[in-house]
Order: sequence, then C-alpha cells, then structure tokens
Amino acid sequence: MFFLSRQTVRRHLSLYAGSFVALAVGVFLLGLAATATAATIAYHGPAADSITVNLPNADPPTTARVLISGEDATGLQVVLSLVGVISGFITIFVIASTFAFAVASRRREVGLIRLIGATPKQVKRMVLGEALVVAVAASLAGAVLAQLATPLLLAKASYTDLAPVKLEPANPWVPLSIAVGAGLIVAMLGARSAARRAGRIGAVDALREAALEPPRIGPVRVVFGMLVLAGSIVMLTFIRPGAGEDVVALAMFTPMFLVIALTLLAPLVIPLIARLWALPLVAWTQVSGRLARSNVVAAPRRSASLAAPILGISAIAGSMVLSLSFAADASSATIRDTVLAPIVVTAPEHAPTVGERILSTPGVALVDGAIPLDLIRTDRDSAELEGAEGIDPAIATRTRAIKPVTGDLGKLTGKTVAMSKEAAGLGKYHVGEKLSVTFADRTAGQLEIVAIFKGAMEVSPDFLVPLELAREHAPQATPTRWFIQPTDGVDAATLTQQLDEKLAGTGADVVPATEWEKAQGEGVRTSNQGGLILLLGPAALYSAIAIANTLLMGSLQRRHEFVTSRLLGATPAQIRRMVLWESSLVGAVALSLGTAITVTVGLLIRRAMTADLSDVPATVPWVTLLGIGAVCLTLAVGAALLPTAVILRRSQPSAAVQ
Repeated sequence: MFFLSRQTVRRHLSLYAGSFVALAVGVFLLGLAATATAATIAYHGPAADSITVNLPNADPPTTARVLISGEDATGLQVVLSLVGVISGFITIFVIASTFAFAVASRRREVGLIRLIGATPKQVKRMVLGEALVVAVAASLAGAVLAQLATPLLLAKASYTDLAPVKLEPANPWVPLSIAVGAGLIVAMLGARSAARRAGRIGAVDALREAALEPPRIGPVRVVFGMLVLAGSIVMLTFIRPGAGEDVVALAMFTPMFLVIALTLLAPLVIPLIARLWALPLVAWTQVSGRLARSNVVAAPRRSASLAAPILGISAIAGSMVLSLSFAADASSATIRDTVLAPIVVTAPEHAPTVGERILSTPGVALVDGAIPLDLIRTDRDSAELEGAEGIDPAIATRTRAIKPVTGDLGKLTGKTVAMSKEAAGLGKYHVGEKLSVTFADRTAGQLEIVAIFKGAMEVSPDFLVPLELAREHAPQATPTRWFIQPTDGVDAATLTQQLDEKLAGTGADVVPATEWEKAQGEGVRTSNQGGLILLLGPAALYSAIAIANTLLMGSLQRRHEFVTSRLLGATPAQIRRMVLWESSLVGAVALSLGTAITVTVGLLIRRAMTADLSDVPATVPWVTLLGIGAVCLTLAVGAALLPTAVILRRSQPSAAVQ
C-alpha cells in the first residue's frame, strides 16, 4: 500500500501541495523556536555575574547557578516557548483540516478502490502512507529552512530587551530532531481521523457523479467535541476576580480549546450559521447566493476544513489582542489608584545627590525613595531571582496605596519581608512563614513574611523589605524613583517647578503624578503590543499561508463541477460570483465564531482584572480587530477566485463529457 500511497501523492500533487507547504512552514516555525531556545539555554553568561546557591528542599538537595546581572535570555526563552505552542496548535489544525479536505475530495476515487476489492484497513493504510510521504518531505524541508534562518533570528534577537546578550547558534541536532518528530506526529495525528473516515467510504461512492458527503458526523466526534466544549466552559468559569496571574494563561489557552471544540462540531454548527448569514445574501443576489448557500450547507466537512484556519487565527489573535488591551487599561487604572503622591521624580542609577536635593527643597513633606535590590528565593526546589525594594513603611504607605490583605506592614523591620498577593498565591506563602533567600552580596538568610499586600507591579515590586536591610545588602544602590508629598498648603505644581530647578543637571525628571501614570500606562501598552507581534507574528503569517493554501486546494479540485455548470448554461461571471459568495460565506461563518470567542474571553478578562478598580476605561483596538477580519476575508476570497478564474479560462463546456 505504501507504493500506492507514493503514486497517489505524485498523481495529486496539486491536492497535497497545500499540505506540504502548510506542514513545512509549521515545522520551520517549530524548528526556529527550538534552535533559538537551544541557543538561549546554551548561554550561561560570565561567571562573575552569577551566584551559586544551595537548594536544600530539592529532591535530592542540590545547587543552582543564578545570573544576577539581569543580562540573560530567559525573557526570550518564554516568548519562544509561547511561539512554539501557538505555532504547533495552528499547525495541528491546518494539517488536520487539509488532510480531511483531501479525503473528502477523493470520495469517488476511494470508492473505486473499494469497488475493486480494497478493504477498509487497506484504505486507511493508504491514506496514512500518503500522510507519511508528505510529512517526511515537508518536515525535512522545514528543518533545513529553520537551520538556515536561525543565525538571522539570533542576530536580530541579541542585545534586545528580551535577550541583552550575544547569542550564538547551539548544536542543532536535538532541537531540529524534535521539530521533525513533531511534524511527523502532527501529520499522522491529523491524517488519522481522515484515514478512518476514508475507510468508511463504500464502493457505491464510485458510482456517484456528485461528491456528496454523509449528512451526519460520527458519534465519537460529537462526543469528543462536547467534552472539549464542556472543558472550555469550565476554563471560562476560572477567569474570575482573584485568579491572579492565571487569567493571562487562561486568556491564551481557553480560546484554543474553544477552537478545538468548534472545529470538531463544525459540520453541525457551520450549516446553521451559514443559513443565517445567507438570508440577506439570497435576498440580494438570488441565484448565485442561493447556489453558494447550497454548496456550503451540502458539504459541511469541506466547509469546516476551509473555515478551520480562519476560525483558529481570528479567535486566538482576537482574544489576545482584546485581552492585552484590557490588561493595559487595568494596569493604568491600578497605577492611578495606587499612587497617592502628586509628584514623581525619576533619576538614573547611581545619582546620590538627587535625594539630598529633594530633601533640602522647601515645601517637601514626605519623600518615598525606595532602594532597589535583588534577592534569590531558595526555599523551593528551584532558585528564582526576584526584584525587591527597601522601603520605610511609615512613609511608603502615605505616598502609595500599599494595602495589606493579611498581616501588618508596620512589622516590616529587621529580617522581614512583605509579598504581593500574586507572588504569595503563586508560591503558596502565608504570613508567619520563613522565606529562604540569598542576596546579591552572596549573603544567605531567612526572612519572616509579615504581610501580604495587593500588588501593583508598575508601582511596587512583589517583594518589599525594610529600608535598613536593603542598605545593608545593597550599600551602593540609590533610589531611581521618588514619590513626593508636599506639605499642607503648598501647591503641587509650584513644588514641581521648584524641584525641576533644584535637580537641574542631575539627569532627574520631575513630573506630576498624573503625567507619570499616563507614561507608565502607555509603556505597558507599547510593551504588550511588542509582545503581541512576537507571539502572533509567526502564527499570523502561517495562518495566512494556510488560509490561502486551503482555499486554493478547494478551488483546484472543482474543475469538473465548474465545467458541468458551464454545460448547464452558467456563464463564467455567474460561476465567479458564486465562488465569491461561497468563500465570503465560509469566511463570515468562521469570523462569527471567532468573534464570539473573542468577545466572551475579552469580557471575562476585563471583569477579572478590573473587579477592585474604579473608573476603568475600555480601550477596544477596533483597527487591529477589524484588520484581522478584513485580512482573513481578503485571503479567503482571493485564494478562491484566483484558481477559479484560471480554471474557467482553460476549460470549455465540452470537457464535461471527457
């Protein structure tokens, strides 16, 4: 059967070209992420910039080397991991849909094979063999491209915020082997359901002139679809106030599960939504719109395969875009609600005279200048570098709204620490526990947790220690930010001007708190946009290729249908209009489902992030969201109309009898 599989792939090159390109690009993205991640893992940094700490609670007890200079590539590792997850998810969907479409397009051919005596098992092996032929060639091609592109990616990523170091390519054999293996597994998993479906095709299908699909889908697919949908609904219920940092992960992975559920149930869902969208279309276009509706409804599996990549990218990209926009809104509101002082001064590192000049300025009542320092948590089975600040709680609580959830900030003296609610929840810490730490001066010790406070990352780090303890372990550190409270009766604007004159020549920047809050919020939004481009850029490019591939495959297999329509009297313009409305209808259905997922996840994320905040504006990135929909529709329509025009130009009605 493998010989037959190779011959089938060779005979249907146009049908399997889309699967080849889709899998090759998917393996390319996975391989690129894997080789770049290997380069970040291979980078260890200078020994002088690291500390070796003991991990007594590890099993078995061991040591760990932690970089303390901040110049590592962990940020790039996280981004590459997420890129790999998203790209792998999109790859699975595209490959599954393309192989399902390939089998649906060959019902008569498979029926002929059954008619001459092939058993269902032989048909399954033939389809799996076809998938293996395509997968081997595509995976190897994608791996070669990834290896060639890795030096370019590392050159662009080096000396950036995510990787402020020089990255060099590592040994590529392991990461590329993983990418090739993933490509083969994805292809075989994607083809498995198509092969099983092909085995159920009967010999009578060879006698059918129309490639009609069964009116129902299998019960196993329905059961799995309902189970995944139920799991997705459960995940949606966890996107609620108090979930902490988990809402970000849920915002990313919940749309994926919803896409899986809707794709499994698509043959049932798509005809229903297509009929609704077709109502105005039929009333406006009459014949061509009616034919388009009939084609979409009569071939739900083919329509589902065409809609899958549009649904996947619109739901995932839309949910992330909306969620990050709402997260930026919540961050801005958090900064506004947390900063109580009307004046903020920022200065470069190692500027010791700034604090003295601020204190000597008339009209200054309180100066909250926290000392930044690093500490390494070593009380779990791993060592984590954390940012901390040394504060005077009596002053900091009057310039910033640092509100304890449990414990008492007044006890922040000696060898103690206060933690944010998010950090405490992540590590399951409680007030009264001992936190084992190692400071940047290589001094180890234990700090008692005296308070857990409501966090605001842009204003306060996750860990706060007494000011004296910070000075002890970071004697050369100086504050880089001061929150200033004027004395009663002193105008904040006047004091801002006086401070600006007093700090001239020090590099310090004196601004009203409202202006600083606005700048911080814009910085968060800009950072989110940059991360969004890194995360979704490769997946969006891949999805665009997949959408075009799938629609091209669909149109190239309809030559006989178009020729028969010409024989019945349809003009080329009428057929083009039918294809236009059909592709638009499929795109509209997929975008409707993607929009429903985006809106649901976005609203839940907004509710979870803004529960304890007041007066939070809702910034909806309409341009980006509408742009995603417009690009998907344009690709769908263009990829369907282009091959249709070529087929109609080269085909005559007389070809129907050949």
